[in-house]
Amino acid sequence: MAVYTQIGAEEMAALVSEFDVGELVSAKGIAEGVSNSNWLLETTGKDGSGARFILTMYEFRIELEDLPYFLSLLDHLAAKGCPVPRTIHDRDGALYRRRGEKALALIEFLPGVSVSEPTVGQARAVGAALAQMHHAAADFAGTRANGMGLAEWQRLFDECGADGLAAIDPALAGLVAEHLPKVAAGWPTDLPRSVIHADLFPDNVLMLGDKVTGLIDFYFACNDLMAYDVAVTHAAWCFDATGRTFNADLSKALLEGYEAVRPLLAEERAALPLLAKGAALRFTSSRAYDWLNTPADALVVRKDPMAFARRLEFYAANPEVFA
Repeated sequence: MAVYTQIGAEEMAALVSEFDVGELVSAKGIAEGVSNSNWLLETTGKDGSGARFILTMYEFRIELEDLPYFLSLLDHLAAKGCPVPRTIHDRDGALYRRRGEKALALIEFLPGVSVSEPTVGQARAVGAALAQMHHAAADFAGTRANGMGLAEWQRLFDECGADGLAAIDPALAGLVAEHLPKVAAGWPTDLPRSVIHADLFPDNVLMLGDKVTGLIDFYFACNDLMAYDVAVTHAAWCFDATGRTFNADLSKALLEGYEAVRPLLAEERAALPLLAKGAALRFTSSRAYDWLNTPADALVVRKDPMAFARRLEFYAANPEVFA
């Protein structure tokens, strides 16, 4: 989440009036994240008792024709009992509204906090919630290719260029050149598929204690390998923020939580070391591009690409963590 586009108070109030959520009380920009502009809104609520929502403006890496997929998915998963926020439809029943060439959607606010130092219990709960989501999405009618797959990693690295990668870290270009071709050559295509979140970092999970109260920010969701989603989540949850320290207890708990709901096939388990290297490359590529191209005046926190380059090195050296 971030704020790239400013919306004035009068325009924001007029926008909120298009939804049956009461009158706008306050709007606060949210700085975390890299792809959209987001605000936490407080309104009077339908009955005057107050309500909270998240307003999202889609800035880049999201095609507007994909919005029905993302927003309908939230409604589908919420109806299946997953801890996922509903889309708030406007007074005409539309899932989103247009603002020039951009679109905005209003999303239900869920209670909970995002943890920065997960516990074993929290990692286990997240694994279980991810598996629950994979099961619940099995009959979702929408389909969407993974727009952040192998071809996009290569494109982003190419856009950065060797000089750009070297400006981030002198070793980065060499790491990419060493590992990306091997991952691409070995990438599996015949493992079980469903809708995947593809971005389930701690800041995209809301928790109260060890309970998951919200899986949020589904704007990279797509139909892809469920085991790849496990690998992405593993990379996101089982290291410290710098990527230098791996936590084996969190790894064990997350995988146990997932398999308590959906046991992995032997082929999926065998593929996890390579899929995890792919997950590390995916986030290294997008973070490197963002590091070099984030507008100077954007209210956004840039994220270190090397935190995932270090994960890549770890996974390459320690495939046994998935044994």
